[in-house]
Amino acid sequence: MTVTVPTAGPGQACDANRGTFPRKRAVTFALVLDRSLYKLVGVSPSATKSRIVHVTSGLFRRQGYHATGIKQIVEAANAPFGSIYHFFPGGKEEIGAQVIRSSGSLYLHLIEAILDSQPDVVAGTRAFFEGAAAQLVATDYVDACPIATVALEVASTNDTLRRATDEVFELWIEATSDRFTAAGIDVARPRELAVFALAALEGAFVISRAARDPEAVLAAGREVAVAVQAALPARRPRRQRHPSSTTRE
Repeated sequence: MTVTVPTAGPGQACDANRGTFPRKRAVTFALVLDRSLYKLVGVSPSATKSRIVHVTSGLFRRQGYHATGIKQIVEAANAPFGSIYHFFPGGKEEIGAQVIRSSGSLYLHLIEAILDSQPDVVAGTRAFFEGAAAQLVATDYVDACPIATVALEVASTNDTLRRATDEVFELWIEATSDRFTAAGIDVARPRELAVFALAALEGAFVISRAARDPEAVLAAGREVAVAVQAALPARRPRRQRHPSSTTRE
């Protein structure tokens, strides 16, 4: 499943209240469920273990870690009950850690693909937030970040899963920071901006899901893009050539 990245053309703007977008860009905002993303990391969604991880990721995104039970995972994955403990001897916690890292890796590819497909980091930042808003609308505000939902639940209660979510967030921050650095942003700023971008996105997801309105994600994207633009080095104006003031007699 993919959602096309929406981008407003000249003089157009996304309608945040209606969740509609004026025109589409060829780049796609691929959801974690897209098989093409599995290919990027060499995982086959048809294998039993991968299928368990795949469906559990969806369950975590929709209902969280604690509300997802082993029996539900088995049924959704169409897998024998014993296969859970065969592949994941540590049970639900081990599945959870694997889901966090696998989903994190897939979304890392998504971040890189969107940012690298745009003409510059400002356009890439806008495209990512607009794609995230479109994804929320397309999934009826069910699918947001696969990591944040779990992180909120386990940060104070399960150190194994907390560490896994922290590792994933760090990967995303590093990938974004690297692209800001490559764009010429001063060495002290890229990580700070990357952290700001991720924090803005995750917070906006919560607000948009509660309001069932993409406005928060779209507004956050605009402000992050402004911050990124402001951090870029100023372009030097081209020197104008003036005609010689001397004339031939």
